[in-house]
Amino acid sequence: MMLRQPLTVAAAAVLAAAGLATGTAQAAAPAAHQPVKSGALATSCSQAHLPLPDPSCTPGAYNPAVTQATIGQTICVSGWTATVRPPTSYTNALKAQQIAQYGYSDTSPADYEEDHFVPLELGGAPRDPRNLWPEPRYGNQPAQSKDSVETRLKNAVCGHKVTLDAARSAIASDWTTALSRLGL
Repeated sequence: MMLRQPLTVAAAAVLAAAGLATGTAQAAAPAAHQPVKSGALATSCSQAHLPLPDPSCTPGAYNPAVTQATIGQTICVSGWTATVRPPTSYTNALKAQQIAQYGYSDTSPADYEEDHFVPLELGGAPRDPRNLWPEPRYGNQPAQSKDSVETRLKNAVCGHKVTLDAARSAIASDWTTALSRLGL
């Protein structure tokens, strides 16, 4: 299930003031993460879901150019994610804003990866704030732990072992169990 959700005027103004462009993308609606209600953006986020993001702040969003029919021209092309990855000037500004929203006591940006909840490797929306969050680089499930899961899922999609929708759903529901959930 995919939904289009506009930002409120106030939320768009906050992002614009921070120098962050807004746009439309399709929001992911995985079983364990419900999309943000239309017109609503959370002003504070909970750390209670770690190592996952707060679903009210980061429900995920898809790049509409990536579908099962287009994987051969998008995610399965070596180097494709570099063509859609947003610049660090965008992600660093968003990271600073979201570190505050998550209420992290450690406010050093270097201690967080501005992570795509639905990864670019699976057609996650590159610039949609609903798909980006400051994932800690510390703890028992640090940010870098998710990278190998993302790669294995992309390889399974490109190898036609699982569908794009199944991989997206599995990683968005809980990336720590995504591989086992799909039998990989």
